[in-house]
Amino acid sequence: MTDTNTGVGAETRRFDPKLLELLVCPLTKRPLIYDSERQELISRAAQLAYPIRNGIPVMLPDDARTLDDADNAKLRR
Repeated sequence: MTDTNTGVGAETRRFDPKLLELLVCPLTKRPLIYDSERQELISRAAQLAYPIRNGIPVMLPDDARTLDDADNAKLRR
């Protein structure tokens, strides 16, 4: 997908990791982990993955993906 205003593909937009210093899980108020591969912010405490769309974290629990066993195994590494 290409942004018609900039000609830049949405997938090339980057999340600013410095935001991690400010953002917390809206449910647990605990820190988040940035998953650059899946473009998500992970809340271990809530077992949720919040999507990052066009470089903007979507911090709505209803839009978050529930972590599965594979996700938890990856986080333990």
